[in-house]
Amino acid sequence: MNDLTAINPATGETLARYPRMGPEALEAALARAASAQQDWAGHPASVRAQCLRDLAAVLRDQREALARTATQEMGKRLVEARAEVDKCANACDYYADRGPDFLQDTMIASDASRSFIAWQPLGTVLLVMPWNFPYWQAFRQALPATLAGNTVLLKHASNVPGCAEHLERVFTEAGLPEGVFQNLPVGSDAVEGIIADARVQGVSLTGSERAGRAVGAAAGKALKTSVLELGGSDAFVVLADADLDHTVEQAVRGRFQNNGETCIAAKRFIVEESIADAFVERFRAAIEALVIGDPMNDDTNIGPLARDDLRDELHDQVRRSVAAGARLVTGGKPLERAGYFYPPTLLDAVEPGMPAFDEETFGPVAAVTRARNADHAITLANRSRFGLGGSVWTADPVRGEALARRLECGCAFVNGIVKSDPRLPFGGVKDSGYGRELSELGIREFQNAKTIWVG
Repeated sequence: MNDLTAINPATGETLARYPRMGPEALEAALARAASAQQDWAGHPASVRAQCLRDLAAVLRDQREALARTATQEMGKRLVEARAEVDKCANACDYYADRGPDFLQDTMIASDASRSFIAWQPLGTVLLVMPWNFPYWQAFRQALPATLAGNTVLLKHASNVPGCAEHLERVFTEAGLPEGVFQNLPVGSDAVEGIIADARVQGVSLTGSERAGRAVGAAAGKALKTSVLELGGSDAFVVLADADLDHTVEQAVRGRFQNNGETCIAAKRFIVEESIADAFVERFRAAIEALVIGDPMNDDTNIGPLARDDLRDELHDQVRRSVAAGARLVTGGKPLERAGYFYPPTLLDAVEPGMPAFDEETFGPVAAVTRARNADHAITLANRSRFGLGGSVWTADPVRGEALARRLECGCAFVNGIVKSDPRLPFGGVKDSGYGRELSELGIREFQNAKTIWVG
C-alpha cells in the first residue's frame, strides 16, 4: 500500500509521508460515522451551532500553523493561506448565527389544520475535495452538513495529506463528538465503494470534470444525493465604457490570485474591440510587474503550481493555442529553476476552437478575445461548455445587470470578481456541475425536506 506523499512545490522536495487507511480502518470509520450520526442529530441546533463557534476560535488560534501547512503542500502564497483560514472561521460564525433559523420548520398553508416542511439530516455525507483551497473547499460543505445534523467523511486530495489531518484535528478540538468529522486517507479507487456503502447517504465533490462524471455516475447508481462543483472557464467581459485602470487591476487579481489555480478565476477576457489594444497593453504591464518567488515571502505575487504535471499541462495548452493563432504577449516559457513555477502569461487574439478558449487553464494564464460589441461579447462568453461564474465590467451597472442575467453560469458579478461568500449560494451549470453550496440553499442539499400534514 503506497503512502500519501506531501511534496513542497516550491522546491520539489518531499515534506512527509502519510500511511493510507486500510480496509479495516475504513470499515471502522464508516461504523463510527453511522453510530455518531443519530446522537449528533439529536442535539439541539443551538448546541451544534456552539460547536461551530468553538471551531472558529480554534481556527483563529491556529491560523499560522494551518496556513503554513497549506503553503508548503500546495504552493499558495502564505498571505493567501492565512486569508483562507480566516474565511473558514468567518463561515463558522455565519452558520453558527444563521444556521439554526435555516433549520426551523417551514410552515405551509394547505387543507390540513397544520402542514409544514421538517428539515431533517440525511445521515452521513462523503466529501471528495481538491487541493487548491485545502481548507475552504472542505469547510464550505462540512459546516452546513454538520450543522444540519449529518456526519462527514473527508476524502481529500492526495497531495495535501497534512491539511487533511489538520481538518480532522480542528473539528475534534472544537468539541464535535467522535465520528462527526473524519479524515479518510484513501486513494481515489476507494471512492466508489464508499458511495455505495449503505451507511453513506450523500456525496459532494469539488474537482475536475472527469472526477465529477465518475462520482456522479457512482452516486446515481447507488441512488444517493450528490453535489458537483467542477471546472470553470469564467468570462471577464469588459465593455467599452469600463474604467480601464480599475478593471485591469481587478483582472490581475481575478486571474492570478492563488497562483491562478482557482475554478472561479477569470480565464477568458472578452473585451470590446474599441478598447482592446489599451486593455491588453495595461494588462501586460501589470502582469510583468508581478513578482515570482517563494510563496512564504509576503512580497511574492506568484508562487509555484501545485504539481509538475499541472505545470506541464498548462504549458502545453499555451503552446497549442499559439500554434493555432493566438498571440503570445508575455510569459509562456517554463522557468528554469527548482520547483513547479510557470510565469504569468498573457495571450491575445484567442478565438473559439483554441485550447485557451475551449479548455480550463488552471494556472497563471490569461486569454484575451476581442468582441465586436456587448452582444457579441455575451455570445462569446456563453460559447463554453463550462458555466461556473462570469463577470461584466461597465460604467453602467443597470446595463451590466441586464447582461449578467444573460450569462449562462451559476454566479454572475457586475464590476466585481467572482468569489464565494457564505451568504450567497455557489455552484455552476452545464459542465461546471450541479447543486449549490453555502447560504441557506447549501444546507438544504443534504437534508430531507419532509412534508408533515396534520388533520
